[in-house]
Amino acid sequence: MNVRFIVLSLFLLLANPLLGRDKTDIMIMNNGDRMTCEIKGLSAGVLYVAFDYIDGTASVDWSKVARLESSQLFVVKAEDGSVYTGTLKTAETGAGRPVQITVVQAPEHETSLDQFQITQMIATSNKFWQRFSGSLSFGVIYSKGNQSTQYSLASQTAYVRERWAAGANFSSNLSSSTGTSASTRNSLNLNAMHLLPPKNWFYAGIGDFLQSSTQGISLQSTLGVGVGRYLKNTNRATIAVLGGGAWQNTNYQQAGLPPNKENLGAALIYAEAKFFKFSKTSLNVTASLLPALSDPGRLRFNTNATYYFKIFGNLRWDVSFYGNWDTQPPPGFVGSDYGTSSGLSWTFGLK
Repeated sequence: MNVRFIVLSLFLLLANPLLGRDKTDIMIMNNGDRMTCEIKGLSAGVLYVAFDYIDGTASVDWSKVARLESSQLFVVKAEDGSVYTGTLKTAETGAGRPVQITVVQAPEHETSLDQFQITQMIATSNKFWQRFSGSLSFGVIYSKGNQSTQYSLASQTAYVRERWAAGANFSSNLSSSTGTSASTRNSLNLNAMHLLPPKNWFYAGIGDFLQSSTQGISLQSTLGVGVGRYLKNTNRATIAVLGGGAWQNTNYQQAGLPPNKENLGAALIYAEAKFFKFSKTSLNVTASLLPALSDPGRLRFNTNATYYFKIFGNLRWDVSFYGNWDTQPPPGFVGSDYGTSSGLSWTFGLK
């Protein structure tokens, strides 16, 4: 419970500084409507903006936007993997030509991009706390028949700069029912990546910390590094793969069995896929495969999948699946743990 309280407090503290700035940006639509607003960012084909006269954040179809003007700094990412930081303005184009968004990096240094080449824009700042975005979610399921209760808590945050990014994801699940011991699972994932000069290539490091009473794992620590590439990077989907190496330390502790400790060297194959539908739904899937090098023939596989459905404003409903598998667990220990959870999510930052 102390871990959950600390994580919840941390993310609430991160959310507090992300108050809206002055709404002085200009957005002009294809039909000629002109609006003064605060541009928060672009993600999955949706431009997020805030207005003085509307509570919450509005979602705008990126394809319906004709012009943008903002003195706010943005990290702008293109489909080919290019990344720029600067203010925004819209270059003049002839009739029938694609809208050109100009990123002003300095008075003498401007870059113009076709509107549909841009896959992401993230409002940034010289202030550390204003570079974060993320979400918090909580869910409860209760059954009177066997006095069964399930709790789930999850949080995630991301910190983005021009050529690198870092993120953290925490999830906690507790299930208890009459006549059985409570089952708990806690997972903390840390990651950081840096873009390489070849477009859409990057190197990354990951840290994964897992506790699972079902598998008798008191603590499993995984550290890995590798090189990856974005296979698809558009306003509808993002798919990335990474290959490298990892070290894993696992402490087993279960009633009736002697404690066991294992160190494992392994190859690392990691994949992440995100699919979007305008403003309403999204699906995020991650998977990692660790073929053991120090214990040939042994495989460990982890996966997480979350489906989000927007209710209104920053409030979403999510359904998640998690799974861990080990083909050769220690004698007497369970080789798998998997389950589902659902709950309400609140986002902060970009959205």
